[in-house]
Amino acid sequence: MSLSGSKPRSVGLTGNIGSGKSAVARLLQARGAAVIDADALARDATRDPAVLARIAAAFGPDLVVDGALDRAALAARVFRDPAARSVLNGLVHPWVQRERERRVAALLAQPEPPRVIVHDIPLLFEVGLEGAFDTVVVVDAPLELRVRRVAARSGLSEEEVRARDAAQLPLAEKVRRADVVIDNSGDRGALERQVEALWQVLVAP
Repeated sequence: MSLSGSKPRSVGLTGNIGSGKSAVARLLQARGAAVIDADALARDATRDPAVLARIAAAFGPDLVVDGALDRAALAARVFRDPAARSVLNGLVHPWVQRERERRVAALLAQPEPPRVIVHDIPLLFEVGLEGAFDTVVVVDAPLELRVRRVAARSGLSEEEVRARDAAQLPLAEKVRRADVVIDNSGDRGALERQVEALWQVLVAP
C-alpha cells in the first residue's frame, strides 16, 4: 500500500447502514484526504430534471411533488423490492459515476493534488466497484448496534433500518472481501486510533 509517485491513493470506503462510514470519512478528511460522497452525489442526481423525469416515468408522477422527489415514498417502495431498487440504481448510478470521475479529474488537475482520495460508496461491492480502488476499507459494527444508532438519529423504526440493511450485501461478506477493516463497535478513541493507523499506511512512501 505505497503511493506511486505523486498520484493520489484511491480508497473505496464502504460498510452497511449505521456502520460509521461517514465518521471514518470525516476523520480521514481531517488528516488531509479528499472525500467524494456517493450518497451526496445520488441526492444531487435526483435534483437533475432529466433524472427526475426518468424516475417519475419509472415509478409514477406521484413521487415528484412541486418539482422535487419524495424521497421517503421512494425509499419505502424500493427497499423491499429488489427489482424496483435495480431500476432506480440504473437511473441514478450512471449520473453518480460521471460526477465522481469529473471530481477526481478536478482534484488531479490541482497544482498539489491530495495524497489520498476517499470514495465513500455504500454500495461499492453491490455495483462491482471493488476493483476500481487501490485500497478497499470496510467499516464494521454489530447489527444490533447499527440498528440502534440509525433509529436514534433518523426517526426510522428498527424494522425499517433492518430492511435497509437487508437490501445490502451482508456486512460479513464485505468484511471478508476488504483490504482493511475498521472496527467501529467501540468508543470514539478506538475509532480514531484505527483511522490514524490506516492513514499512516496510506501515505507511507
